[in-house]
Amino acid sequence: MTEGFQGRAPRLEEVADEVFAYVQPDGGWCLNNAGLIVSGGRAALVDTAATEARARALREAVLGAAGTAPRTVVNTHSHGDHTFGNFVFPEAVVVGHEHTRTEMDAVGLHLTGLWPGVCWGDVEVVLPEVTFRDRLTLHIGGTTAELLCLGPAHTAGDTVVWLPAERVLFTGDLVMSGVTPFCPMGSVAGCLEAIAVLRALGPRTVVTGHGPVAGPEVLDAAEGYLRLVQRIAREGAAAGLEPLAAAREADLGGYGDWIDAERLVPNLHRAYAEERGQAVGNAADMPALFAEMVEFHGGLPACHA
Repeated sequence: MTEGFQGRAPRLEEVADEVFAYVQPDGGWCLNNAGLIVSGGRAALVDTAATEARARALREAVLGAAGTAPRTVVNTHSHGDHTFGNFVFPEAVVVGHEHTRTEMDAVGLHLTGLWPGVCWGDVEVVLPEVTFRDRLTLHIGGTTAELLCLGPAHTAGDTVVWLPAERVLFTGDLVMSGVTPFCPMGSVAGCLEAIAVLRALGPRTVVTGHGPVAGPEVLDAAEGYLRLVQRIAREGAAAGLEPLAAAREADLGGYGDWIDAERLVPNLHRAYAEERGQAVGNAADMPALFAEMVEFHGGLPACHA
């Protein structure tokens, strides 16, 4: 099932006893991670995958590791790379934040139109059947998983999955590992507030939404990037530069080596809005921001999903 993924075959990594990270290299656009929790003959899945082929490969890996289909799928947020594969797990109840359901319903399959060259397959939108507002606890056999809503951050409302006994944290796209954050649909300041909450949990292992499994140092790296974005926005606004011009002049240092560095442009738009006093989480003109990011990049960023 993993053939034909352009050298980007996913792998299942056990990060604690019967807790797994499903990592899809290299973590770029739509190559997201998922998580699997197994206990007492029960299983729960954190996020799915972008395309039909990748979702079916995920199902095969889950069945192989757990011996059973998951009874619960948690969607950490609304984006299609984390949700389009819900439909290949018909046995599961899909759980998500109330904003996640609303956004999924509003956006539908829009993501597929951004990269028409990707073989998406017959993906479909399966909305969360169970929604929550602040927090929810799942009991998977003998394992406790706490679902915490944070945001606006990456989106209007992001869910993280925290396993307190195992000290494993699944962040969704609120944090990424060696991959540039993306928060025009949420908030730069909100991401920083959320990272402070995650740090206080004291995780030992962090499974981010994209990129390799990491330790708590990944939270520090994400914070450093976001504070740099805020500084570039503050200085750019003071100099009368628009976000695209500020991005062209910016020195990202080591963060410039992160995957999908072109996300600086929409991130700066959000940081500029917050610098000018716009309410955190106000809606953004995403088609315009995506077009400006493409202009900055010099073409459509590669998506290898």
